[in-house]
Amino acid sequence: LSGCDSGFGQATARHLDIMGFRVFASVLDLQSPGAQELRRSCSSRLTLLQMDLTKTEDIQRVLQHIQAHTNSTGLWGLVNNAGFNDTIADAELSPLGKFRACMEVNFFGSLELTKGLLPLLRSAGGRIVTVSSPAGDMPFPCLAAYGASKAALSLLMDTFRSELQPWGIKVSLILPGYYKTGTTCDPAFWNLQKQQLLASLPQELLQAYGEDYVEEINQQFIQFMKVAVEDLSAVVNSITEGLLAANPAVRYYPGQGLGIMYFIHRYLPYFVRDLFLKGFFINPKLPRALRREHHKDVKKA
Repeated sequence: LSGCDSGFGQATARHLDIMGFRVFASVLDLQSPGAQELRRSCSSRLTLLQMDLTKTEDIQRVLQHIQAHTNSTGLWGLVNNAGFNDTIADAELSPLGKFRACMEVNFFGSLELTKGLLPLLRSAGGRIVTVSSPAGDMPFPCLAAYGASKAALSLLMDTFRSELQPWGIKVSLILPGYYKTGTTCDPAFWNLQKQQLLASLPQELLQAYGEDYVEEINQQFIQFMKVAVEDLSAVVNSITEGLLAANPAVRYYPGQGLGIMYFIHRYLPYFVRDLFLKGFFINPKLPRALRREHHKDVKKA
């Protein structure tokens, strides 16, 4: 189970431990408050492992540990939960490095871990449950880096589902609504990210969009955070069902409002979907270069 420092990972690790399972829970930092909380609240069956999904040596060390402890039994379930995003901005304003960082954790890290554990999962005829995002299915404004990585992850897991069927391995995707997890709901964190983004933008882009454009996106996102759901049990229950149900669903959608969102996405014209996503999530103001007052200023000059 990856990404157990906080949020879904931490809650799921605790839930599975209470149910009596032997859990291997990976965390970024063995001394983090989340890791210490798991030590305090879980039984001795739970094993905490340090893993940064961007480091092959970390992944290999975890693989060796799990292999040594499950060689005779195989591994029943892998939960790919670790996720990363630190950018809320238009694709044009998001540095290329931010796209790469999302891909490294959300896609390549999960791919390497899954491939490494497949021999053990095959021998047990086990399960793979992966936490993706609706942002990987539809173009949420200002989430291109994160959304693109989750789109790649979702497609990868759908491919694994099809290819691993003969081995008896069942693969499920979890696509949660908006929940309060880790730094995702910390305004101070996002304000810092906004300042760093503004400092890194080329002058020409800053002129075209305007500093107030980036500020407005950040304000709207911080406002949106207030609808984040604190009770993670719907997601934990979906992950658990993916691991234990005789016939788990291919996709789980825990969270409110996702039914209407996917209905609009699948059956209504693109412009309706785009309007809905802007109304629901972030509706950026007009970039500075497109505003009427900017054109007046240019003419005067």
